Amino acid sequence: MKKANVTNELAGSPLDGVVRQLFAPLSWSDARTFVRRGKVSVDGKTVTDERVKVRGGAEIVLDPAARTPRTDDLPKGALVHVDPHVVVVEKPSGISTVPYDPDGMGASIAKRARPGEEVTLDERVRSLLARLERGKGRGGPPPSLGVVHRIDKETSGLVVFTRTWAAKKALTQAFRAHAVHRRYLAIVHGHPRDATIRSHFVPDRGDGLRGSVERRHGRAHAVGSEQTQLAVTHVEVIERFDAQAAGVPCALVACRLETGRTHQIRIHLAESGHPLVGERVYIRDHRGAQVPAPRLMLHAAELGFVHPATNRDMQWTSEPPADMQEVLAFLRGSLRSTPR
Repeated sequence: MKKANVTNELAGSPLDGVVRQLFAPLSWSDARTFVRRGKVSVDGKTVTDERVKVRGGAEIVLDPAARTPRTDDLPKGALVHVDPHVVVVEKPSGISTVPYDPDGMGASIAKRARPGEEVTLDERVRSLLARLERGKGRGGPPPSLGVVHRIDKETSGLVVFTRTWAAKKALTQAFRAHAVHRRYLAIVHGHPRDATIRSHFVPDRGDGLRGSVERRHGRAHAVGSEQTQLAVTHVEVIERFDAQAAGVPCALVACRLETGRTHQIRIHLAESGHPLVGERVYIRDHRGAQVPAPRLMLHAAELGFVHPATNRDMQWTSEPPADMQEVLAFLRGSLRSTPR
């Protein structure tokens, strides 16, 4: 067990960053894991939300032997919007949106994890909604959720679930019609330009990875009965960073999805010569140095759609979490230590 008090310099900072600084050396991943597993207390109270901001002078206790609380806990603040038809959630990185779907058909109703299985975001949302209902004096089983899209496990940001069949049908159609606004923030290697990237995805582009048939070695088109999927990403450069801090140039870009294919942003940026910082899969063709990062630097920052019941235009925004902010600070030269 280790104890420390929050310094004035760390006052007001998110808990995971405070833990990382007070009990160094710790990686972002380790600090976040300790918090989420209930190994950290603030002034005697266990806190599992790594985004909670702590006051100066607060006593922080790190006890790796502490009992782990319920694994399906999700902080109340993660629910960005809740109504009888939809729920919008801010997903932390490190949590899968839904259980692994080997057939690629997509789950329609969240299922409860069995012992030893990962508790995914959909089940955590169901459990939190049920706790909120019990707090209002309402009983009953956890509510069902409809799954209409998902984001990668390492990606943070906004996700919507539906709560009625009518809402699921309407939003599923909206996603298929490319009528849902989705804007991501990503940190990439190199200095890309504003562009619209359009290609056709195939399960294997020739190196065992999903990717664009146009970038395949050999025949750069569909062969025989091979199926392709059109993928369109609009890239806008927000900020460029020189090589002074990281040793290689980098950039912060915004990616607006016109289509929503699996790993679309990661593939398009990597194939254009600008793989994401923290990328470990679509990095084979990158010959330059890589900037260290605690995870894939990709955040679902904006989500918008026409509400399936009220027909009102709805939109939400989400700021990048602390680990992504630290990488940005490092690239801007305002952080001396290298992010882990």
